[in-house]
Amino acid sequence: MSLEHAILGFLNYHPYTGYDLKKIFDHSVQHFWAADQSQIYRTLARLKENGWTEVEKVPQEDHPDRKVYHITESGKAELRRWLLAPPPMEPPRSAPLIQVFFSGQLSNEEVLAKFESFVAIMQHILAQYEAIPAQIAEYQRDVPSPREHFFWLLTLENGIANMRANLAWAQSVIERIKNGQVPEK
Repeated sequence: MSLEHAILGFLNYHPYTGYDLKKIFDHSVQHFWAADQSQIYRTLARLKENGWTEVEKVPQEDHPDRKVYHITESGKAELRRWLLAPPPMEPPRSAPLIQVFFSGQLSNEEVLAKFESFVAIMQHILAQYEAIPAQIAEYQRDVPSPREHFFWLLTLENGIANMRANLAWAQSVIERIKNGQVPEK
């Protein structure tokens, strides 16, 4: 359900095509909500069926017509209802932590390699998160509201804080492995 509301939130700012929405997801909320192109198009179809969006076909000469989605009054009401509702708390799930949970079955060298890989991945993700403010500048021009920008950046602040905490934890595990603090099999 949240993908529907994320799309409604973006459409509440400005009408967009599915392609434009994918670019916005990739440059604004990907640090906590990724969506692939097919998910976005399927969701746009559902939003239209629900009466929450309307589609404007824009003719193009050398390409198929562009479909530009607009939020309806019903869509705005649904977005507002969802925003006012209690936060949807989903149970946490983490594939990397499932791997960690069962890593006692690996040798210390294998576990060390796994955590060094985790650290490299997290450092890369952290660098991507830290680049987001420059990437959202384009969307800040489309939505020139400092209030909206403040809340956008709060989500990024949370993502950076969580990634830094996970990185520090993984680095501490590496140190414990290197210092011989892992019990033998």
